[in-house]
Amino acid sequence: MSRSRLVAGVEVVVVPGRGLAVRTSEGEFFSVRTGDVDEGVLLSRLEGVATGPVDEELDRVVRAFEEAGYLAEGPPEPEWPAARRDVRIFGDPILTEPLAAQLAALGARPRTTEAVPASGGSPAGIEDLLDGNPSAVVWCLDGPVPDGLWDAADRLPDHGVAWLRCHREGRQAYVEPVAAAPGDVTSAHVRSRRLAATPAHRELAAYWSGPRTSGAPVRLTPPAATLLAALLADDLARWATGAPDTAGFPARRRLRRVDLRTLTVTEHPVLPVPDVAPMPKKDG
Repeated sequence: MSRSRLVAGVEVVVVPGRGLAVRTSEGEFFSVRTGDVDEGVLLSRLEGVATGPVDEELDRVVRAFEEAGYLAEGPPEPEWPAARRDVRIFGDPILTEPLAAQLAALGARPRTTEAVPASGGSPAGIEDLLDGNPSAVVWCLDGPVPDGLWDAADRLPDHGVAWLRCHREGRQAYVEPVAAAPGDVTSAHVRSRRLAATPAHRELAAYWSGPRTSGAPVRLTPPAATLLAALLADDLARWATGAPDTAGFPARRRLRRVDLRTLTVTEHPVLPVPDVAPMPKKDG
């Protein structure tokens, strides 16, 4: 008899006087009609424990769980592959520290760098970012992205290195999609799409390039920083382990906006921007 296990997020509860009920990963409850099946034996099967001889009625109930999508075989969570453990993290400590802690807990091997890497006083070159042969690079900014800062990093997927980033603009933060292969969404694509989506494109471009005059500084609270780190860590873990997307837009085509006042997360689809066709040359 093969072992069966409930998928993560699905639980079975014993309701006094009503038998068993399933709580789905979406939070809905459904009654379970077990017939003559011993509830204790069924619960043992759903915990992944093989019990006793083959029982056709028990197998029928277990198959019903499987057909409903509530069962999974094998380990509940894939392990972080050794070939993808080296993750290099750049940026501000308010974000990089909780991110490094979460990645380490998931099985990665993060290395943090507070200072912005530079080559000859210019923004980071691709050689700086590839130093140490990381499998992924994450860059977290507690502020807007300066012009040109992430230009070289956008080439990381061409070198087989996953590229993930986030930044803050006032009381909003943006978690950009994982770019892990040529053709994925880069930071330049996100900027182009955001400019195209707003009638205030001139104002947004000016805000990015600065200078900006502001009042009291906006400070990331520990809960907000932890949430941003969790979103980044989850995206990176899904890339590393090959875990499927569970809901919403695909991780590689999803821009997430976080309201830092309410910690509300909204998702927006984003696609790469094709290269502009060159202008034909004029005679003469």
